[in-house]
Formats: sequence, structure tokens, C-alpha cells
Amino acid sequence: MIAIGADHGGYKLKEEIKRYLDEKEIKYIDCGAYSEERTDYPIYAKKVAEEIQAKRADSGILVCRSGYGMAVAANKFKGIRAASIYDEESAKFAKADDNINVITLGGDYVTTNTAICIIRNWIGTEFKGGKYQERIEMIDEIEKENMK
Repeated sequence: MIAIGADHGGYKLKEEIKRYLDEKEIKYIDCGAYSEERTDYPIYAKKVAEEIQAKRADSGILVCRSGYGMAVAANKFKGIRAASIYDEESAKFAKADDNINVITLGGDYVTTNTAICIIRNWIGTEFKGGKYQERIEMIDEIEKENMK
């Protein structure tokens, strides 16, 4: 299950991503926004992160104009490893090496086709584990120390 959210700047791309997920019969939770009316991206980063924390979703996709604000906001939640992704190769490495569980996309910079390729590669890549898992565990310790 994927939680997906966007602000007004990412709304159109989110809707295209939903069409792709529907075609591939990939289940998702739409956390909003539900129109292009101006809104604030932290609202949707929070909703997606909370779906993952509550274990109603395994991962998330967030879209705003740049993808950066969404990544910053999502990374404020324990257990969330969000990264802004702009191409297929970075999607593979994000998952394989860092087990990124939330990708953020920039609606102003990523075409629908590129977004779909990113998502396909991110979903289709396995986390390597091993020394990479050890690094994730180090990040978890940092969270415990710094996120009260």
C-alpha cells in the first residue's frame, strides 16, 4: 500500500500517478490535495507520514512544485526516510542503498513519463540489506536520540 499526497503544485502529477497505479493495480491511499486550490505542502507530508507510521501504508509518494519541501517535512517523522528523486537511476539507488520509503517529486521539473519511470524503478528495486541495513540502524539511533 502506498500513501500518496500533493499540494496544489503537485496535484496534476499526483492525479497522473494515480492513473498509473490504477492501471498496474497497485493499491494506494490518496491523502489529498483534491484540487489545484492553493494549500500548504506540510499538511500532505504529515498525512502520508502518519499513514506509514500507523502501518496503513508501507511507503509514500509526495508531490509539490520542487519536491524539496515535502522531503524536509516528511523527514520530521520517525521512521520516514524521504528523498527527492528526479530520475530512474536515483530511484534505484535510493531504494537499494537507503531503503527510502517516501519519494518526493517536483511537479515543475518531472514529466509524467519520468515520474512513472521513477516509481516503477523505486517499487521494483530491492533493498540490499547488509552494510546498508547497518546504516539504517544508525539512522534509527540518531532518531531516538534527537526526535523527542
